[in-house]
Amino acid sequence: MDLSAFETDNSCNCIVGSDIPEIAKREPCWLGIDEAGRGPVLGPMVYGTCYSPISLKDQLKEMGFADSKVLNEEQREKLFEKIKNSTEVLGWMIEVLSPNFISNSMLRRSKYNLNALSHDCAIGLIKKALDKGANIKEVYVDTVGDPAKYQAKLKGIFPDLDITVAKKADSIYPIVSAASICAKVARDNAVKNWTFKEGITVENFGSGYPGDPATKKFLTDYLDPVFGFPQFVRFSWSTADLLLQKNAVSVKWEDDDDDDQNDKKRKKDSAGTHSLFTFYKSEETGNKRSKKHSFFDERCLKNMTHF
Repeated sequence: MDLSAFETDNSCNCIVGSDIPEIAKREPCWLGIDEAGRGPVLGPMVYGTCYSPISLKDQLKEMGFADSKVLNEEQREKLFEKIKNSTEVLGWMIEVLSPNFISNSMLRRSKYNLNALSHDCAIGLIKKALDKGANIKEVYVDTVGDPAKYQAKLKGIFPDLDITVAKKADSIYPIVSAASICAKVARDNAVKNWTFKEGITVENFGSGYPGDPATKKFLTDYLDPVFGFPQFVRFSWSTADLLLQKNAVSVKWEDDDDDDQNDKKRKKDSAGTHSLFTFYKSEETGNKRSKKHSFFDERCLKNMTHF
């Protein structure tokens, strides 16, 4: 799997996939979606999708796909080779979500949790498959959150598709199992070939799960008291956040004073009638601000002065 674009800039997301099989343009297809790397505090999360003609469902079962989590790395790699070698009947696509993107998304001022992020990613993959010309008629998704609500949400967006959202869909539907394998192989490779832009050399960071002792040691050893963690870390995870609160330098953001002044002004003005915009307009400080450190640009962090 060619993840060179992501390896070149692992602070941004990356989409990789096969060409659409000609048969998938002509015949009705079923499409499966699953993810890999939802729980770890380290590395990217990957969403994968596979699709093939409905008439070839039995053939897909014979290929021996199973939930990627019950397979070892070697087995997953062999099954992914089968997928790559079956491009005349089987299409696939993955989206790699960088740790940087995940954390920045979850720490927006407006609520945007991991479930919403996952839903949007799945919706995007379905749209991309349709836009590329795949004749998708059935969609099978391993659930994130309540299956009934998720299914209703997808049905509202894609009313012409037959959609099934289920728990453990990766162990029930071979097309979801194939998507699971694509996602897991992509994450394995992204983690294995991770380049630390911070210039550090890491021998062992464990499995990436918060409970892993090696992962805990990595988080402790590579926490900079001023700039925090390497971009490999999902700093929005509670495990990382607690370490930051305990060991990092307290930061006073440049707009904190403005926020405090605005809060006082809003309370004072609450008795009268005022324009809605007065509740959102920042106070002008008149101070010339210094050039931002590259740390903020690399993490896509920007100041908000107007809505």
